[in-house]
Amino acid sequence: MTATYTWDVFCTLDGYGSFTDDGDWGGYWGKQGPEFLSRRADQYDQEQRLVLGANTFRMFQHYLGSLTHESESSDPVNTRMKFLPTTVISSTLDGPLEWPDLRVEEGDAADIVARLTSESERPLRSHGSLALNWSLLAAGLVDRIQVTIFPVLSGLTGAAPVFAGAADFDLELIESHTLDGRIQELTYRPRRHR
Repeated sequence: MTATYTWDVFCTLDGYGSFTDDGDWGGYWGKQGPEFLSRRADQYDQEQRLVLGANTFRMFQHYLGSLTHESESSDPVNTRMKFLPTTVISSTLDGPLEWPDLRVEEGDAADIVARLTSESERPLRSHGSLALNWSLLAAGLVDRIQVTIFPVLSGLTGAAPVFAGAADFDLELIESHTLDGRIQELTYRPRRHR
């Protein structure tokens, strides 16, 4: 059985995944609402394995590190994300890492993810991890790209262009949702553009 690999990414309408220190947007660009938060909590309540690159994992450690199981009542999305079984692909992380159910794997990301998808009985999901997922996309290992577009333009303060390092792909829309009347969640099946 082959597990499905979904690359889950947030961005602005102009394609940025985050903002510079000059930006004062706040988390989710300040546009989250109850439908969005409920949908995200449901998505991270499903049985799955999270796959991250080292930089995204470091960011998770910084922002989610203090969450406990009791945090779920006030922050179900991030708490559920933290307590998922997690694989980090990295050659730079070392030492004992304070994170529940963590496995660090060193080596070629495509080889690791190909092995994980063939061995896993649960779907795989990656959040962010741009460089990692650009390489996995190029290797044909990303089954779905779930893009959540927040209704902002951040041309002055935008950082981390989400698809700037990706190859050319045609995308087949397989699912779409409008959340809170303003946030678009689009799920695509990528196919290498020939």
